[in-house]
Amino acid sequence: METDPFRIRGHVPEFDAIVSEIKARSASTRARLRMREIAYGEGGSETVDVFYPDGISDRRPVHMFIHGGYWRMFSKRDYSYVADTITGTGAIAIIVDYALMPHVRMEALVDQVRRAKQWVFQHIASHGGDASRFTVSGHSAGAHLASFLLHRQEAFSGVSAALLLGGLYDLKPLQSSFLRSEIAITDREVADLSPMLHSFDQGCRAIIAVGAEETPPFHQQADAFSLRLRQQGLSVTSERLEGSNHMSSVRDLGFPDTAIGRILSQMIASVG
Repeated sequence: METDPFRIRGHVPEFDAIVSEIKARSASTRARLRMREIAYGEGGSETVDVFYPDGISDRRPVHMFIHGGYWRMFSKRDYSYVADTITGTGAIAIIVDYALMPHVRMEALVDQVRRAKQWVFQHIASHGGDASRFTVSGHSAGAHLASFLLHRQEAFSGVSAALLLGGLYDLKPLQSSFLRSEIAITDREVADLSPMLHSFDQGCRAIIAVGAEETPPFHQQADAFSLRLRQQGLSVTSERLEGSNHMSSVRDLGFPDTAIGRILSQMIASVG
């Protein structure tokens, strides 16, 4: 029996089946939807896939999704399917790629997603998007990275709302998990890059979601981070997804008629 609560494969028997499903659905999405791959930086992994909704229009809402994989696996191509829900609302979907640990350290990933957001603010108008109607989401490690897009580095982050699903907000417990031998999170990374130790934009509305069938640390981290954000003055909604685990919850983001699909759709529509 799996004893490491962070080793998802050991707690989700259908792990491989879900991964195969989302990759197949992503290939279908790329074949169906109008899209462009665009570089936001000079590195090979520094690209975004921009998916466009049907019709010709400008000043559309813009939504950015950041994938998970414990900072060390998957790519934007594996998560194209999320664009089905996003573009179904009439918004432009931005699916982000980033480098993977341990080839680079976590600080580089945070810098990359921040630069991807900056690309949106500088260029999305030429793609028919409205940067003033910008929302973000992320799953697992992607939720961790997405949180740095609403960071209070400046008075205004530019993020109207964020959906953080199955996220990791305190890196300390991961140092004693199976990830120790894979990415070896350092004490410096725990101190500098744990969202629980940071401050966030009070103007951003946050939705902190977790699958009801997640292992205890994911519930504990969601509860603790929700409380911290509320203490900082953010408007926070906590969502518990009944019948969902760490993998089925992100799979369902691509289906607008699921609980999490509706939450994502409604959040995007709320800034319209």
